[in-house]
Amino acid sequence: MLDIQALPAFSDNYIWLLQDTRSRRCAVVDPGDAGPVIEWLERHPGWQLTDILITHHHADHTGGVTALKDAYGATVYGPHNERIVGVDRRMQGGDRLEILGAAFEVIEVPGHTLDHIAYASVGAGAWLFCGDTLFAGGCGRLFEGTAEQMHASLERLAALPAETQVFCAHEYTLSNLRFAVAVEPDNPAVVQRLRSVEEKRAAGIITLPSTLESERATNPFLRCDQPAVIAAARSHLDGDIESQVAVFAALRRWKDRF
Repeated sequence: MLDIQALPAFSDNYIWLLQDTRSRRCAVVDPGDAGPVIEWLERHPGWQLTDILITHHHADHTGGVTALKDAYGATVYGPHNERIVGVDRRMQGGDRLEILGAAFEVIEVPGHTLDHIAYASVGAGAWLFCGDTLFAGGCGRLFEGTAEQMHASLERLAALPAETQVFCAHEYTLSNLRFAVAVEPDNPAVVQRLRSVEEKRAAGIITLPSTLESERATNPFLRCDQPAVIAAARSHLDGDIESQVAVFAALRRWKDRF
């Protein structure tokens, strides 16, 4: 089993640090800034950074890759996108890799960007490193992909086991749940989760990881088949809603200006 720790970066990013305490080897996910990783390694002498996982090409997820690779010789895994410099192994959906003795499967999740991939553990552990696709209580904006692509990507992730821990890349939970309450004000699970998150953030406590069980119960973007969510989406859409994709698209546009 691995220990997983969040290294804060920028204003609201998290770089996920995976640690194998037996071998004193570690890996990081989406190091947009090399500084937090270097600082951790300097505070923990004897540890070796062996691997870097990248979910997509945005700079706040890739900016530290070159410096870390040059300094520590880590192997870099990432999507098929030549804009990401320093990738040693270009991954696509269905590929498997082993990191620190743990097996992961690559899932293609276009929507936020066209090159976006996620890493889901296989076997021991139940971890999902999903970058900016699925957030706690929300999902990423559509910068390159379509609503159809993003909805399908979220459906793929939602089909993973309920106990899967969701390690997304930003501390957006509070704002996401405020939107979720606007969508489903009568959903007690959403209201209760918002209160819990408000308490955590007031105390400066991280709200991640979440679980897929919690996301299915409270994240409106995973609940596009629910009557209350459909009704809320219809009230914010000019025209008819004929599919779950249309519900998702209406929710995403609503959230963009919320």
